[in-house]
Amino acid sequence: MKKAAAKQAAVKKAAVKKTAAQKPASKKAASEKAVAKKAASEKAVAEKAASEKAASEKAASEKAAAKKAAVEKAASKKAAVEKAAAERPQPAGKPESPTALVRRARRINRELAEVYPYAHPELDFENPFQLLVATVLSAQTTDLRVNQTTPTLFAKYPTPEDLAAANPEEVEEILRPCGFFRAKTKSVIGLSKGLVEQFGGEVPGRLEDLVKLPGVGRKTAFVVLGNAFGRPGITVDTHFQRLVRRWRWTAETDPDKIEAAVGALFPKSDWTDLSHHVIWHGRRMCHARKPACGVCPIAPLCPAYGEGETDPEKAKKLLKYEKGGFPGQRLKPPQAYLDAGGRPAPPLGAVSGT
Repeated sequence: MKKAAAKQAAVKKAAVKKTAAQKPASKKAASEKAVAKKAASEKAVAEKAASEKAASEKAASEKAAAKKAAVEKAASKKAAVEKAAAERPQPAGKPESPTALVRRARRINRELAEVYPYAHPELDFENPFQLLVATVLSAQTTDLRVNQTTPTLFAKYPTPEDLAAANPEEVEEILRPCGFFRAKTKSVIGLSKGLVEQFGGEVPGRLEDLVKLPGVGRKTAFVVLGNAFGRPGITVDTHFQRLVRRWRWTAETDPDKIEAAVGALFPKSDWTDLSHHVIWHGRRMCHARKPACGVCPIAPLCPAYGEGETDPEKAKKLLKYEKGGFPGQRLKPPQAYLDAGGRPAPPLGAVSGT
């Protein structure tokens, strides 16, 4: 009996001892779990803080980059103006500052806007496709000749799809009066195919898309963008090149560099109308061989005054189109042009200007 009681007591004692041993282990595990949980929480907070810091630094970097780009753009524009001013030959002792150049250039544009308030593209067109084709055809010929040719072309091939599928020989016959008719036929059929295959038969409204089309360069693209889509652009044709150098806005001879130099002198919103004003003046008064200096409204602002006829009566005889009492180049000119005394061009007949 005593032996059984002693055994039972020993078992009980062992159980108590085991329980006592397990209690610290459990407490230790709980403590370790709490520590691990706290560490995980601290790690998450640290990672979140690091992520927010990285995002903040990235935003600050992007903002700094944008600010730097804006500063560089402004500096580039200023440099272009200064370069244009420096390149122009000046009378001894009287250099024109960049600021003075900008003011003179903008005043010339304002004066021309008063002389040609009805200035417009001198190609007849009813939609962007017609303007695009007509502009391509106008290379190395007059707008009048193009305007006398396109009615027949568009009557037979009114859409890009129609012209893309045209017989080249038939198109060549229509375009023969425009000169270089084989090359121009290839261009207008090629650009029509490009419009159909790449743009669903629609003329794109972006410079980078337009210049991908056959026969379409920056000059043609800006004519279309400015007059069919209302997007500013400078049209550097032969008249524009001649006049901006004659006025000493720039000494550049490359069309792209002329575009950049002149663009730096004016707000972008002025570019399309500026192109019309300069080109119209070049066609009517400021001719290549014999400018009509004696009747020029911007003579006081022109460094080249005197290169042409300075006698008012003789100079008046050099005027062309509506300024000389002759028909214009468009068969269907805007009403504002007619209201100002302009006359439409005849469907057929001699060219009355350049």
